[in-house]
Amino acid sequence: MSIESRPKNLPADQRRAVTVEAVIELTAEQNPGDITTAAIAQRMNLTQGALFRHFPSKDAIWQAVMEWVAERLLQRVDRAIQGADSPLQALEAAFMTHIEFVVAHPGVPRLLFGELQRAEDTPAKRMARTLIGCYRERLSGLIDVGKARGEVAPDIDTAAAVIAFIGSIQGLVMQSLLSGKAGQMRADAPGAFAIYRRGIRSAT
Repeated sequence: MSIESRPKNLPADQRRAVTVEAVIELTAEQNPGDITTAAIAQRMNLTQGALFRHFPSKDAIWQAVMEWVAERLLQRVDRAIQGADSPLQALEAAFMTHIEFVVAHPGVPRLLFGELQRAEDTPAKRMARTLIGCYRERLSGLIDVGKARGEVAPDIDTAAAVIAFIGSIQGLVMQSLLSGKAGQMRADAPGAFAIYRRGIRSAT
């Protein structure tokens, strides 16, 4: 069921969830900075007044969206990691899961970059930083376990390896934004991770 065709009289929690979905859809179609509350309300077939009954401000909407992104992405990454047999396999699973998340929600990277670039310290920006911090902790843990198990070279700088991991994903995202083909990331991701894996893997 599309957002426009859903019943107007939804419980508050469902209405907030539908609002987040509407914003996620809009970010895939236009610059997140250009999205207005009027556009969100129109996508939901509501008035702005009805929208603001559930959110006190546009910043509150953006905070809820970033919370949704953080929760969904980290949940998926955690499931992928738990299903892996080794640290390197877990890193690959996290990499591919992140790419699939972006393919499914192509507006999310623009939203994340946009929030991090804002001069003011908004709740959404703080949530974006929290997401990145939690993500880095997971990657650091996997790399350190990989060192302990002899899968990752012992002289690899963990912090630098985390930056390279995230940078590889960001590079694929940027290429997809330039080409306008989000699905291309799915085809390019295995090769990109293979290069990353060769860079950190133990020679023994």
